[in-house]
Amino acid sequence: MSLDFSTETARDVFFDQQIARLRTRSSSKAMLRLVDTLAAIQPAALLQGDPQRWLTALAALPALCPSKVELDSARLVIGDEKDLASAEVSPLTLRAQLEEFIPWRKGPFELFGIGIDTEWRCDLKWQRLADAITPLEGRTVLDVGSGNGYYSYRMAGAGAAQVLGIDPHIPYVAQFHLLQKFLSDKPVDVLPVTLDDFPARCGAFDTVFSMGVLYHRRSPIDHLLQLKDCLTSGGELVLETLVVEGDEGYCLTPRGPYARMKGIWFLPSVPTLMAWLSKAGFTQLELIDESLTTSDEQRATSWMPYASLEDAMDPTDPSKTKEGHPAPRRVVLRGTFKD
Repeated sequence: MSLDFSTETARDVFFDQQIARLRTRSSSKAMLRLVDTLAAIQPAALLQGDPQRWLTALAALPALCPSKVELDSARLVIGDEKDLASAEVSPLTLRAQLEEFIPWRKGPFELFGIGIDTEWRCDLKWQRLADAITPLEGRTVLDVGSGNGYYSYRMAGAGAAQVLGIDPHIPYVAQFHLLQKFLSDKPVDVLPVTLDDFPARCGAFDTVFSMGVLYHRRSPIDHLLQLKDCLTSGGELVLETLVVEGDEGYCLTPRGPYARMKGIWFLPSVPTLMAWLSKAGFTQLELIDESLTTSDEQRATSWMPYASLEDAMDPTDPSKTKEGHPAPRRVVLRGTFKD
């Protein structure tokens, strides 16, 4: 589907046309029910984030046909610098247009020979989990908190038949539309909605990813129950979140920011997190990875030139955040839901 960003409204571009794309590829009753439910809402995200600014930036992008696409490499590759020469587009001009979408947090990417060194080396996280989860070949996948769709496209590169990302932050959704402009044939869509917009007992997805979301939720158990509701019977949850060391029952609840991040509610120990997942109805739980976050994976760059991990840590004690909390420790777990 070709998008004309210069003439369409924010709802047209960021919502209705994505709904239409989803509908044409949806075959299961559960997915069609989900699409019908979402089509009837008014996304609150469209009232924030200055969507008109992003429509203008998207409209300015040149029409380019990528000569190559690589969705299964660490740096997602779209096109080649030779494609710019063929279209008589200056690399400096395109780079300046891509910089209009700063900050780039999830990635990395290479667009027509221009490398986008994002804040997060998301390829490192993907490398930890890709071979440890149920293969995505032919599966319908939900990516909760998808941001610009880096992981969603990695899922498609791993063979997923359909990927739906959801994220309520319009600047990141706009980055996705920048990518989709050149990848419109890929079965990936991102909608500016949240799980609260989904119907109860959705049951439309074979695999659900929730990465970097749980600690932002006021009720983590409710979030896990919502994730379970999105799965088909026998479906798999892939959960990535912040944790702290401790016994079952222990959970850190920061009174203020954690690592300079506001809106952080609960950081459980791994045994506590396992208990939450079990209580929510997940079985066959498996800890895939546990690691401390370092500046090799999260750092400021020219494409995200603001405060990052280094600014959040105690300069005299790398084991603690500026607030005195334990340094960021992340885990990846998998679990199965059977009705």
